[in-house]
Amino acid sequence: MLFKIQNSPSEVFSIVKHELHRGALDKKHPFRYLVFGTQGDAAPDLRHVVLRKVDEDLNIFMYTDSRTQKVKSIQADPNVSLLFYHPQKRAQIRISGQAYLHHQDVLAAAHWNRVQGEARKAYNSLIAPGLSIFQPEDAFFWNEDLSSNQYFMLVRIIPYSIEALQLNVLEHLRIRFDREEESWTGSWIAP
Repeated sequence: MLFKIQNSPSEVFSIVKHELHRGALDKKHPFRYLVFGTQGDAAPDLRHVVLRKVDEDLNIFMYTDSRTQKVKSIQADPNVSLLFYHPQKRAQIRISGQAYLHHQDVLAAAHWNRVQGEARKAYNSLIAPGLSIFQPEDAFFWNEDLSSNQYFMLVRIIPYSIEALQLNVLEHLRIRFDREEESWTGSWIAP
């Protein structure tokens, strides 16, 4: 279990924050891969992404190609949702937040320096993600200079709401935290 009925809201918040940090640091942690939701043209749009960093203020960072549909969706509506699940601890974390895009600025450059070697190909394809191709191999061409960060984009999410659900047979626990300026308040809610 991630948290128990005996934990206070502040203890649960500390536990959730700790697990989110671990997800960004430990490649084997279940929170490393999360479901990222944006509002598409006709319906919500979901995809798995990699959690890259969580800072002390709980800003959440992920990387993308600037030509993706998720970028267009964020530009149209920056309100996003994140969903994390820890199968061993049977806990779900849902986060609502506002996304900010960083492209070729100081913050994006600092994160680009963390992307090494062949991993840079993910942000250097000659064909933009989502375009139609004739054969799968048509997408396997990259800029020869992998140092180019032309298409690299950093997505920073500032959460304004966090819900944690602890599954426990018939006695599930659910708590919601809301950001009010720089502080968080938590309250138990019915699961």
